[in-house]
Amino acid sequence: MAQAIAFLIMPFDRKRTGQRRRGAPAEIDFDALWERVYKPMLSELGYVPIRADGDVGALILTEMLQRVALADLVVADLTLPNANVYYEVGVRHAAKKVGCVLVAAEWARPVFDLAQMRQVRYPLPEGAITEPTATAARGVLAAQLSRFAVGSSPVFQALPGYPTEADPGRVTMFTDFVNELSDFDAEVRKVHHAPQSDRRRLALDARERYGRSAVVVEAVVLALIRLLRDYVGWGELLDYIATLPDHVAGHPLVKEQRCLAVAKGGDPLTAAGLLEQLIAEEGETSERRGLLGGRYKTLWRRAVDEADQRRYLDDAIEQYEMGMRADLNDYYPSSNLARLYRARAHPGDEEKATSAATVAMVASGRALQRDPDDEWARPTLLGMAFDAGTTIEVARLADAVSRDGPALWKLNTTIEDLRGSVRLQRDATVVAELAAALARLEALLPAAGLPAGGSGGG
Repeated sequence: MAQAIAFLIMPFDRKRTGQRRRGAPAEIDFDALWERVYKPMLSELGYVPIRADGDVGALILTEMLQRVALADLVVADLTLPNANVYYEVGVRHAAKKVGCVLVAAEWARPVFDLAQMRQVRYPLPEGAITEPTATAARGVLAAQLSRFAVGSSPVFQALPGYPTEADPGRVTMFTDFVNELSDFDAEVRKVHHAPQSDRRRLALDARERYGRSAVVVEAVVLALIRLLRDYVGWGELLDYIATLPDHVAGHPLVKEQRCLAVAKGGDPLTAAGLLEQLIAEEGETSERRGLLGGRYKTLWRRAVDEADQRRYLDDAIEQYEMGMRADLNDYYPSSNLARLYRARAHPGDEEKATSAATVAMVASGRALQRDPDDEWARPTLLGMAFDAGTTIEVARLADAVSRDGPALWKLNTTIEDLRGSVRLQRDATVVAELAAALARLEALLPAAGLPAGGSGGG
């Protein structure tokens, strides 16, 4: 009697994980994972195990689709983000009601949507797949695979009667859902284009209308977070995040904004701890390092003890440096370094400040060329002009801020940095001209201290 076939969807060869969280190896030998874990484990369960490179030459698309759709069991390894794996999982979910099992290493963080689906997690403390690791992984997978294999595909769960029948009621519900998303998008645009005096009220209206749904849509959540962040206040943003389900509140972007709101609410020390935890769990990005640098910068400004001042300033510089090295195209970390180097004034810091300012100017200019709507390129250019003491450019940009309004230029978030830039200037004439431009910009800020735009890490 023919044996059942198990088709393995997984990367090939050695792959870098790109992870810095605790317990995650830097590299995984997926061929060794296949030979020492999946192949023997599936054979012991009675399957004929195959994967795409089992034939001579790569499978052409038709053959791959046939095997994904027709295999008795499909096992998809989601340990690393991989477009081919995700595509093939989607094909299987649409093709067959049962027999698709998602697996991943214990430390893996699949993308947001797949993270909501049930998965078998197996130990993978090192990527060379030693015998102890292989034995432990085989044991966990063999014990769980059969139970997960009988679970229904999300497609078949969501669409009763699929694929032969379409439920008219669900078609109507879907159409209504699409129309509601379209209405929400129009509402968000309305807030952005409204007079400044109306934006807070309209943003709160959008939260009341779309933020109370029992079914949480990621795009809606992230858009509402931006509205509350830019036009309402940090306390209201934290209140909204507190209402979100755990799997949504755990999204890295939501965590980043929560950390920022905690900091802007007056607790940069707690925010720094949360950001360090986020980096340990989800890995570093230039944005996260920059946000952490911003928290240390705030602590430096607030510190009274000289030893604390030196420590926090060094910590801020270190985090911004790490952020700059993580992505030179991200101007946010480098844009903060110039004035911090000059404030510290160690030997060689002036040269470092000049280099960092050059990186920030090139990166922010490039960003604005690629995306005229980039929300942080304009305020970065304004800050760099203040840092360089180029009074003609500062005057030109101040005219633009007056014309566009402080929200577009994130003035409420960046004004303290501009003040610091003026204090660091040495030429009396330049100081006077920059101070006049600064006073002009300060007069544009809302009198009540309401947000004038900006998530900015500072």
